[in-house]
Amino acid sequence: MIFHHWTGLPESARGATLALGNLDGVHLGHAAVLAAAHQARPDLALGAVTFEPHPREHFRPDDPPFRLTLLPAKAAALAGCGARLVVALPFGAELAAMSATDFVEQVLHQGLGARHLACGPDFAFGHRRGGDVKFLRQAAEARGIGLSIVPHLADGEGAISSTRIRRLLQEGYPERAAALLGRPFAITGPVTHGDARGRTIGFPTANIPLGRHLEAARGVYAVRATLPDGRVVPGVANLGRRPTLGGDPISRLEAHLFDFAGDLYGQEVSVALVAFIREERRFADFPTLVTQIKADAATARGLLDA
Repeated sequence: MIFHHWTGLPESARGATLALGNLDGVHLGHAAVLAAAHQARPDLALGAVTFEPHPREHFRPDDPPFRLTLLPAKAAALAGCGARLVVALPFGAELAAMSATDFVEQVLHQGLGARHLACGPDFAFGHRRGGDVKFLRQAAEARGIGLSIVPHLADGEGAISSTRIRRLLQEGYPERAAALLGRPFAITGPVTHGDARGRTIGFPTANIPLGRHLEAARGVYAVRATLPDGRVVPGVANLGRRPTLGGDPISRLEAHLFDFAGDLYGQEVSVALVAFIREERRFADFPTLVTQIKADAATARGLLDA
């Protein structure tokens, strides 16, 4: 269940043990924070408090899109970690101007009735990030709220973070990103009309705009698409600007789903990037591109079957 404000909540949504953070991607480190919140108070409902839009989108609206998960996908991933409720606080001028003290008192204490909190060691909040975990511990204790500060989860390469996952995706390592996320990175959105050129060569595609999603490395991927009815269909996809066909002003994802026939226009499809096959490049002509598309499809089938 998703709530979009901290006031007027039903009693069933108050008094929970809550994980705090931006939680973009809901990676293994975030899952550890949720687990700590639950372990501290297993008698309480488990929830998560996050921000929508991401504060960076509010303060730096001209930055390139960077999100690993938009709210519906984030909420689904949080539910997969056991969260019964998600409070997506509307991050705008009001919340940005709220002091750390008021955030604890008005939002966490009075609004949400939090009984226990969990966060990472670098969680910061309030006007100009005026509240840190030391402040939160003192403020929470004064209100009878417990707090678990969860160390960064790390592997041999360092701390698991959304920033690190974004870098791996931009460098063309979706499998390594998936290991840190606990699942493949997926782009979810409505299927839009393209130029239907793929149909002429037997490779119809579902075209999905990237929107606010991070743009992973441009190129061809083996993918698995989750359809509105829950079916998961393997396929091959191009993420990029189609330089051989004249070039597009912005990147998009074009997914060809293997052995699938159906009309997906206007429906929301989630396409998971499973493996990177090759970089996007410009071919001499359309027939050469078609030959490469067939080879890419065969490679994708092999990777997904394996």
